[in-house]
Amino acid sequence: MAWYPGARKMELQPESDSQPAITPTQFIMHSIAAPWTKERTYEYWDQSTNLESHFGQSFDGSIAQYIGTETRADANYLANRRADGTGAVSIETASNNDHTDPWTDAQVEGLISLGVWLHQRHGIPLRICRTASDPGYGYHRLHADWAVGGTACPGDARVEQFKDVIFPAIVARASGRPSPTTPTIPTAPIEEDPMAGFTPDDVAHSVLYWLNQSMSPTPEVPGGGHPLANVVPSLAAKFKAYDALIAALPAKCKMTPAEIGQALADGTLKVTVTVAPAATPKAV
Repeated sequence: MAWYPGARKMELQPESDSQPAITPTQFIMHSIAAPWTKERTYEYWDQSTNLESHFGQSFDGSIAQYIGTETRADANYLANRRADGTGAVSIETASNNDHTDPWTDAQVEGLISLGVWLHQRHGIPLRICRTASDPGYGYHRLHADWAVGGTACPGDARVEQFKDVIFPAIVARASGRPSPTTPTIPTAPIEEDPMAGFTPDDVAHSVLYWLNQSMSPTPEVPGGGHPLANVVPSLAAKFKAYDALIAALPAKCKMTPAEIGQALADGTLKVTVTVAPAATPKAV
């Protein structure tokens, strides 16, 4: 009997000793349609039924092995053991009660690792089973001969994961290539500083542009003016002297008038602008 070193050994008896030997040629993945740990699955098979799999897996990805992979297990109908002595290795995995949820990331990793070991230990070929008896990898509903009366197991979401993630990763790792599911450490997105590279003149010109825009006539203010123009009557005229400079600012500045206004309002931008005869506004 062969025991997977990555699993907790929880041997089922008398099945482990009494059931006939097989030559493993397939790996079939199941969902148990219950949110059970590998320990709870063992208890169920030990006390209630003889339709066991070789392995059980919890949501956290941990795996238990109940029967050696060279002994028949009975979860795969006609694939359990064929007349030529070949048979399937099977795993039951925790799921919701309708097996409609996807495998967790930890379950995916556990299935990939087990799949690689089965290739290395038993030579299961790196292909999806083309027929019910064809050596390779599959999931319970892939072939009718694997389930009495048919089944939806392991569910649509998990079938897609098998095709798109799990099986390609088994092939890659077993072939010595980087796994397409190698986890990466998430990093916080890098946000560009809108003030990066701003010179003092850029800041002054941006504020000048924003102030000029804010002093445009608005219907909310009696007379169509802006409160700032009423407080400093000469300010608008002084700004107008810089029309040519202001016209070029939108392409030059990295901050929009609204962004500058918000930055001034929340205190992240502090600028003093001096307007004096024969002088150019500067940032201090």
